[in-house]
Amino acid sequence: MKWITRERPKIDRIACPWLIKKFVDHDAEFIFVPFDTVLTKAKELDAIPFDIPNVEFTHYNEECTFDYIIKKYKIDDPAVLIMSKIVRGADTDRHDIAKESAGLWAISAGLSHNITDDSELLKNGMLIYDALYSWATHLYQQKHLQNSPFESLLHEVYNKFLSEKKSNKKTPSWVKDLKEIIQDQIDTQFAFDLKKISSDLELNPSYLSREFSKYFEDLNFGEYVRKLRIEKAINLIQNSTYTLTEIAYMTGFSDQSHFTRIFKLHTGKNPSSYRKNALKSNSDTKRK
Repeated sequence: MKWITRERPKIDRIACPWLIKKFVDHDAEFIFVPFDTVLTKAKELDAIPFDIPNVEFTHYNEECTFDYIIKKYKIDDPAVLIMSKIVRGADTDRHDIAKESAGLWAISAGLSHNITDDSELLKNGMLIYDALYSWATHLYQQKHLQNSPFESLLHEVYNKFLSEKKSNKKTPSWVKDLKEIIQDQIDTQFAFDLKKISSDLELNPSYLSREFSKYFEDLNFGEYVRKLRIEKAINLIQNSTYTLTEIAYMTGFSDQSHFTRIFKLHTGKNPSSYRKNALKSNSDTKRK
């Protein structure tokens, strides 16, 4: 069978060909043409149009074409059903559906930016969906930290804290250095590597974990990092025009709902209410 759709694919128009070739027609051929010629070319080439309005294989309500093909051909593979939420979230900009949707969108948009030939783009995009299918089949329940001993140890030692009281001793010099390291990471990539941090400070990781809360407001590592993220978010809410979704991602939260929950836990207000109050306060100050 021949299938035809509009040019410059990103999400659905690569995900659907992958799904069709894997579960519907292994010999399927895919054609990309300008949007306004899809239906004309479909008749001319005897091809099935997809992922455009007013054809059978398209979006229905909040579901995308990938969803429709699954229903049409009764595909019940559990991994494909996991993938369907990710594809739907990425294709409809609803990243709350699946946390992986934002990543799929970013990778797909970058791939489309780098590759201008649609056939070559599809060929490379197929590899992404092969990988996503393998993940959904074999690795869906597995976390990255399970295979990363240093990061796993970092989270383990900083999340077990600690009933010890603050020490009255003079604050060690490494505390200031560690604060700077954490702040640097907060401002850049939110990545914390126990081996690297311990090496930078010339400290034993066990000692670092044991002493941490004494000098960081009686907070464990995760709590302290979340506190800094929320403080950064407050600053952005008060002093920038970024959307709350952008601020959530900029401060290291994987989705806005998680950001809202942690923000409210720290401030007693959700981010939108906090922004409204901040804007009102600034307006009142200007009037005075």
